[in-house]
Amino acid sequence: VAGALRFEPLPIERRPLLFAGPPGAGKTLTIARLATRQVMAGALPLVVTADARRAGATEQLAAYTRLLGLELAVAEHPVAVARAVAGRRRGGPALIDLAGGDPFQETERQEIAALAGAIGAAVVAVLPAALDALEAAELAAAYREAGAALLVATRLDCARRLGGVLTAATALPLAEIGVGPGAADGLLPASADLLAAWLARKTPQDALPDRMP
Repeated sequence: VAGALRFEPLPIERRPLLFAGPPGAGKTLTIARLATRQVMAGALPLVVTADARRAGATEQLAAYTRLLGLELAVAEHPVAVARAVAGRRRGGPALIDLAGGDPFQETERQEIAALAGAIGAAVVAVLPAALDALEAAELAAAYREAGAALLVATRLDCARRLGGVLTAATALPLAEIGVGPGAADGLLPASADLLAAWLARKTPQDALPDRMP
């Protein structure tokens, strides 16, 4: 696994993170989990939702930020996103939730790349496990064309076959993997050892590492 795939951490302390993915990929929950991790580490991240398409998207993320004592910035347009990021605490983390879209559309890719460039963000592709392997590879490649440099794979705990995760990770370095429902412990930094444990599991419970954060 270590020889075939690349693993890189999210540059959350250095750049804003812009999360892109198809509808239902798990972007909002991923951001909630990362925000929880930051708060537990003593940081106060800026959380921005730019998802004006999905009904209830803002309310879902707002529920998490209220529990964490964070303010949620709602920015439906690129200019508003840029203003929100510019107004964050000096050097503070920024997590931006984009609406689910179709990365095979050139206009969609251009919009993601343009927004990332305007705010100096790193684009993170979010894809769920259990996708068809070829579909996952093509999605990851399309997001790479849109500027994505990292991958978060979600719902490994709900998948029996991880071919989609592996093929997507050949296009983008794997940064995090979703391994459970919890906000505090459902997302783990990806590593070759952790992914190998999931590949070798006999039951979903056997895939969990010996220690959880």
